Amino acid sequence: MIAKSTREMVLDKLFRARSSGRTGVWVILDAARDKRIFGAVDGSYAEKCCLYSGVLPWQLQMAAPYLVQLKRDDRFTEFVIDHGWGQAWGIFLRSEADVTTLRRHFRGFLRVRDTAGRRLIFRYYDPRVLRVYLPTCTPDELRTIYGPVDQFLCEAEDPGTLLEYRIDKHQLSETRVPLEAGVSSA
Repeated sequence: MIAKSTREMVLDKLFRARSSGRTGVWVILDAARDKRIFGAVDGSYAEKCCLYSGVLPWQLQMAAPYLVQLKRDDRFTEFVIDHGWGQAWGIFLRSEADVTTLRRHFRGFLRVRDTAGRRLIFRYYDPRVLRVYLPTCTPDELRTIYGPVDQFLCEAEDPGTLLEYRIDKHQLSETRVPLEAGVSSA
């Protein structure tokens, strides 16, 4: 659980500097990280979707990645920040795209092939993975992974820092934003 002042700092960073009134703030949550995530997503009135398709067995629903639009003054948003920040629950993004476009885009990265041709699950929505993966991308790979996304945001290894990733002149730009208050371990 994070301090209220840290929550406010994270919210301010997520919801500031939107390029237009149409830019939405979204989160991709990994329900496998905490049993509370699925219930919170399911009970939320936010625009949302599962990134897996088809009719899923209950166990898979409880562990699937979910794309959810966030609103500044919403209990679900506060829940995600209060309990998920520093716990690698997911990644945040800003985009003008709608939920259908974003879902289609992100579904394309769920499965990848390794050098031996084996299909693997790519957990890019884990901040520990995203912050290692993005700096290794070529300009073409960045264009592909970003698609309709303006900016990715996530916790740093130190959850007292927020990372902002965007493409600037075909290169990845990373900004480290210190947060005022600390995070207690849960």
